Amino acid sequence: MMIRDLMTAPAVTVTAETPISKALRLLDDRKITAMPVVDKGGVLAGIVSEADLVQDAALLNDRVPVAAVRTTAETPPRRVADVMSYLVATVDAEDDLEVAIDLMWSTMVKSLPVLDKGRIVGMISRSDIVHLLAGRDDRIRTEVRELIDAECPDWQVEVHDGIVTVTGPSDPHECKLADVLAGTVKGVVAVRIH
Repeated sequence: MMIRDLMTAPAVTVTAETPISKALRLLDDRKITAMPVVDKGGVLAGIVSEADLVQDAALLNDRVPVAAVRTTAETPPRRVADVMSYLVATVDAEDDLEVAIDLMWSTMVKSLPVLDKGRIVGMISRSDIVHLLAGRDDRIRTEVRELIDAECPDWQVEVHDGIVTVTGPSDPHECKLADVLAGTVKGVVAVRIH
């Protein structure tokens, strides 16, 4: 499976000048964990994540200060540029999903910007992969069932943890056919014929 098939698109982006309060609201409203930071031309300049924003402990301090600082000038809001990461791991939309999984595992990054010809086209996150894995058995069952129905609609198909069990084939030729058909579906770990 290619990253393009699983990524969330379009990516929600911010600029370095975006106020931290707005970035926090975007992450919360969109239920995402990170956003690419782009320059005025839309080119990737960095990334800001929940971890970057949570580190800003000043936002959590609700206590009244002992001595408030008074100023006559307007204080600018803190910006994404103050907390963002400038080094960003990315993947290409045409890469195999394994590339994103390996990169997330080796770097402990939870979300990766997805690029197509250098432009941001989406984001891929651990939660996208978890969602795919959670529905893996249903997808495999559907694909195997479609293949097997063309040959023998009476055979039963069950899938648990990527292991396909086909019940019904009786002669050796049918058993081999069921084994080959089920084995062609991506994600199948093993095939059992009963």
